[in-house]
Amino acid sequence: MSRLSEHNFGFRSCAVFFLLASQLGWPQPASPPVNIQVHFDQVEGPLSPVWNYFGYDEPNYTYANNGKQLLGELAGIGAAPVYVRVHNLFTSGDGSASLKWGSTNVYTEDASGNPMYSWTILDRIFDTFHAAGIRPLVEIGFMPKALSTHPEPYRHDFPRTPVGEIYTGWAYPPKDYQKWSELVFQFADHLRKRYGDAEVKTWLWEVWNEPDIGYWKGTREEYFKLYDFSVEAVLRALPEATVGGPDTTGPGSSTAVDFLRAFLEHCVRGKNYATGKTGSHLDFISFHPKGSPAWQSDHVQMGITRQLAAIQRGFQIVASFPEWKNTPIILGESDPEGCAACSAKENPRNLYRNGPLYGAYTVEVLKNALALAREERINFRGAVTWAFEFEDQPYFAGFRELATNGVDKPVLSAFRMLGMLGSERIRATSSGELAKETVLREGVHGQPDINAIAARKERELEVLVWNYHDDDLPVPAATIDLATTGLPADAKRGLLEHCRVDSNHSNAFAAWKEMGSPQSPSASEYKQLESAGQLQLLTSPRWVEIEQGSVHLQFDLPRQGISLLRLTW
Repeated sequence: MSRLSEHNFGFRSCAVFFLLASQLGWPQPASPPVNIQVHFDQVEGPLSPVWNYFGYDEPNYTYANNGKQLLGELAGIGAAPVYVRVHNLFTSGDGSASLKWGSTNVYTEDASGNPMYSWTILDRIFDTFHAAGIRPLVEIGFMPKALSTHPEPYRHDFPRTPVGEIYTGWAYPPKDYQKWSELVFQFADHLRKRYGDAEVKTWLWEVWNEPDIGYWKGTREEYFKLYDFSVEAVLRALPEATVGGPDTTGPGSSTAVDFLRAFLEHCVRGKNYATGKTGSHLDFISFHPKGSPAWQSDHVQMGITRQLAAIQRGFQIVASFPEWKNTPIILGESDPEGCAACSAKENPRNLYRNGPLYGAYTVEVLKNALALAREERINFRGAVTWAFEFEDQPYFAGFRELATNGVDKPVLSAFRMLGMLGSERIRATSSGELAKETVLREGVHGQPDINAIAARKERELEVLVWNYHDDDLPVPAATIDLATTGLPADAKRGLLEHCRVDSNHSNAFAAWKEMGSPQSPSASEYKQLESAGQLQLLTSPRWVEIEQGSVHLQFDLPRQGISLLRLTW
């Protein structure tokens, strides 16, 4: 448990929370305890780390100091490899970054129109991934200025330009598909030579981003043509590459549904624009489900139903194709809403991103997505959280990010908890669980969803418990009665560690507010914020008795709180 330090043992313990609760005049919980039953000896199957995927618009933040630090932390959240997806790998420019913008200048042309390739900026990005132990989910895009059919204007001016008007010259089709194909080949071949066949074989490759909306200013058929030429070029350079798409928006609208269906049909029976053969190579299928939170005058109400409905519909569309029903699915951007670079200044609903709700929401979505994957019998490989960090922005400005100015937000500790789960999922039931159908249909507006995922390793049990509600309002904590059975007969005593994310633990935002919300924290204040951003223990580790293969525990869990209990023997 590398993220836990002696300094944090017992830091801001349960007693502090309940003292604050009593001072606020909250009543003690009147409802009965939530009973969670964990059966160590009942294995439900493998638990794949579908959460180990992240992404962001601004590739040049990758090699900033804060970016390097955060990538190192992401690489360390678990034993499984972490994949990172970034936009703008082909975008023209000098390498400067701004919100929703980045560039590498990989392609220009001389006066005669001959291609010129430059890998200098690109290498800084991929060298940083390589040094951190990150595996790229390589997004092929966007259109270099010299290849664009509509090159001017090229660079947008977000946020001065509204988010709906950022689709400038970089979003258009190429004026020459052969030149585009050669660029993709040279790009893939360069990366193969720089990092070696063994490494690039482990990467994932995809073509463009959200071609069903403004990110692609061509027609649907022109995107299919771009896809075919791109895939052919990648496979020419890397015959064993894993390539997919189309990374459309969440199939909640008829436009998105029609595009995804048409793309899958093209890959089965359409004429390949690059080879002339029937169909196109497709190793994984990707689309982008998003939620829809709303501001309720004094608090945010999350819109989880929209995101889960898009996940379910996308899974069903893939399952409806016999040719693709076993193909891995990656949720290329899976988020509570659409705009990571939109702060809370103009969008107060985005304030939730600073606190524990963001993490609890993410866990709630992942649990339901796993259930939907089992129900639809599809191959769910990963869900990309589109969040990273933003350079030269105020502290806790409400961007959708994992860290602010090098200080980790609570959501990152939620991912640390997920990374601690073992690879074998075991049976866990909760009396506080809402039916998946209820969450899909109504959201979590009445009773909270108090739920659990349990897993195991050799001589180790992990139980993740969370208390989620769509409305971010203060309410009394829930009492959790956790009983584990089926532990090995030779296990007599176990070491219990209890990690927590809530309003007082693993919460640098709360610490920042306590110190007066400084935008220029002193060196000592900054160290306090760094420490508060790490995953913290609720109480010191302690030994517990295991009697006849059973352990019984009781604790309180605040609304939007997450606990990870780990028992080793």
